[in-house]
Amino acid sequence: MQPGLPPSAGLTPSSLPDDAIEVGRILDAWGVKGWVKILPHSTDPEALFAAKSWFLQAPDAKFRPGFTVFSGTVTLSVDEAKVHSDTVVAKFLGLDDRNAAEALRGARIFLPRSSFPAASKDEYYWVDLIGLNVVNREGVALGLVRDLMATGPHSVLCVEYTAQQEDGTSVTAERMIPFVSVYVDAVDIAGKCITVDWQPDY
Repeated sequence: MQPGLPPSAGLTPSSLPDDAIEVGRILDAWGVKGWVKILPHSTDPEALFAAKSWFLQAPDAKFRPGFTVFSGTVTLSVDEAKVHSDTVVAKFLGLDDRNAAEALRGARIFLPRSSFPAASKDEYYWVDLIGLNVVNREGVALGLVRDLMATGPHSVLCVEYTAQQEDGTSVTAERMIPFVSVYVDAVDIAGKCITVDWQPDY
């Protein structure tokens, strides 16, 4: 049986905003005073720190089957969130012990895109890069950004494209392009395009 949450936890039934973005997942309890450990979906968790409340939905069934702590969408007020080692930890108002924190294990965290702090010059939120077209300096289309991957000092664009096999059939393939100024010439969010110094046969 899963532990429940105390009435003081302040789970408020809610609806996801139209511009909601999934920004992370609660991994587990952290410590004994109600803190939780977060797995952010981005290397830049500033949006998590800026928001005073988070929208939560139940975990994916494959991650935590039989979750019954809540259904639909709820909001929780954030007391504090901070970086700890290589992850993010947070404390919700009304959650004061480890059992309550463990009850939320696996919950998915959403925030409205409109609440994200403005990115600094030459910095971008991952969610804004997903789906952009990638072309090189010669105008050759290299594919669409399907994901980004953190690899220590920098991120890598995972670019999906259609490749032709020797028998003439088409398959979906992926190329990896380091997201660094050496290779990335320009990012045009409004124009949905990233220009890179990269060749199709790299």
